[in-house]
Amino acid sequence: MVQCLDGLKQLYAALVNCFDADLSRQPRGLQNPEALARETVFSVSEIEALYELFKKISSSVVDDGLITKEEFQLAIFKTSNKESLFADRVFDLFDTKHHGILDFEEFALALSVFHPNAAIDDKIEFLFQLYDLKQQGFIGRHENFLLKVTDVRIEKNLFELKQMVVATLAESGMNLSDDVIESIIDKTFEEVDTKHDGKIDKEEWQSLVSQHPSLLKNMTLHYLA
Repeated sequence: MVQCLDGLKQLYAALVNCFDADLSRQPRGLQNPEALARETVFSVSEIEALYELFKKISSSVVDDGLITKEEFQLAIFKTSNKESLFADRVFDLFDTKHHGILDFEEFALALSVFHPNAAIDDKIEFLFQLYDLKQQGFIGRHENFLLKVTDVRIEKNLFELKQMVVATLAESGMNLSDDVIESIIDKTFEEVDTKHDGKIDKEEWQSLVSQHPSLLKNMTLHYLA
């Protein structure tokens, strides 16, 4: 997850230059930035600068004013060929209209949660959704899935949480034994699953983050302030 969010940080760093640009005129195609600013923690000028970044990303492959998953991958990893569970999950969370593309409204609303002034509860909820792969309202242990790691397709009956751990290690180029990964998951559930039902619900997740606030470190992008 660190590499994926670091990629987002690099993407948003472009905002610094945008803020220095002359944004006195409303960018073409940007509708009612004042209304969008009211729905987010961004100021009107930040919305306008964000739109300049959006235009750059949305024209990187096809200049159609929309961000495809390929363009999203390209913006984060500088290549559209690298598959990433985290990039897919972040894109899916941004894609609230479920069209497989991002318009500017979705882009701005989703980025708002990474703003330093965004509510902590919103950051916790976003991170929870990132790990709730099946969108069931909890992070479960057992899940059948197909995961591609280092160009080798693997089909296993793995833990949902384990899927995220494996993906994190793959992002970092680390390879731990299956036993070590299982041990990490077991210890996590021993600490977090206070209801002993084999899953982590939002209440338990909130408690975990309260005890380990460093989990939210990458949920704040200071470039957005």
